[in-house]
Amino acid sequence: MLNLEIPIVQAPMAGGPSTPALAAAVSATGALGFVAAGYRSPDALAGDIAEVRAATGRPFGVNLFAPQAAPADPALVEAYVQRLRPEAERAGVELGAPAFHDDHYDAKLERLAADPVAVVSFTFGCPTAEVVDRLHAAGSEVWVTITEPGEARQAADAGADTLVVQGAEAGGHRGSFADGADRVDYGLIALLQLVAARVDLPLVASGGIATGAAVAAVLAAGAAAAQVGSAFMLCPEAGTSAPHRALLATDRPTGLTRAFSGRTARGIVNRLQAEHSAHAPAAYPEIHYVTAPLRAHARKAGDAGGFNLWAGEAHALARAEPAAAVVERLHEEARTAIARAAARLGPAAGR
Repeated sequence: MLNLEIPIVQAPMAGGPSTPALAAAVSATGALGFVAAGYRSPDALAGDIAEVRAATGRPFGVNLFAPQAAPADPALVEAYVQRLRPEAERAGVELGAPAFHDDHYDAKLERLAADPVAVVSFTFGCPTAEVVDRLHAAGSEVWVTITEPGEARQAADAGADTLVVQGAEAGGHRGSFADGADRVDYGLIALLQLVAARVDLPLVASGGIATGAAVAAVLAAGAAAAQVGSAFMLCPEAGTSAPHRALLATDRPTGLTRAFSGRTARGIVNRLQAEHSAHAPAAYPEIHYVTAPLRAHARKAGDAGGFNLWAGEAHALARAEPAAAVVERLHEEARTAIARAAARLGPAAGR
């Protein structure tokens, strides 16, 4: 794993919150910023990478969505489309057409092989050993997001350098390789222990980390670094929308849902999530494209009840301060927490 000066990683938050400015500001502190390549064209990704490089000479990463194995059952997709039609009619918009594609996966890999960054991470699946070898040859580390011990073993076998261990507390999409009914959602501390017993790789802990004490906790549990998402969403460098920002610092509860994208994700519970989660199929990315016009309209109208409000379980602890200040505060809080914990333990037995 990269020898980070500060063991904090900015979570890649595709769809708006992650920006080149946020990634650059985090990396400039000695932590690690990430560019979120999801939903971005290859040309837009190249522009984002260039913007980060212009702002800092420090290492940073790029996160890719791994392609999904197969399309969902069209009948399930259509049934959900029909359920959403009254929502679209009330908003005065047309629902999008369901689409299944790989988010320009091969083209983005081509860009990253030709113009490498320090780290390429993967979410929603495990890259093949051939892809890992190609990125290694270009000089990049390869990180894979995992949510259960079996995925950890698969990623290790493919040649991953580091595992991003995502607990169920994390905001946004679950990084699971598959999103079926048999998916198991582990809490972060339990998952860190299980994965550490299964593979011998550096682990980056992700999920519900919003304070330095939480950073200290996952480092004590064996992680090499803590990945933080929601705590950066109120930063001025983040692209978080105004209605989303307004709810992040509240104590509104979060829940898991497929209502917005067809893939399980954690967000602040709002009207659309509450009314449609029970009926949303596992159909990613088809449902993502179906709901895109509905979500865009709600954001523009400032209607926080009509679009996804991705956030982790500790979102209420987010602060509106610059990204560098977030990193520095978490770092100092973590050092204090570690010292206090060591004092509580007292001397070693027999001394």
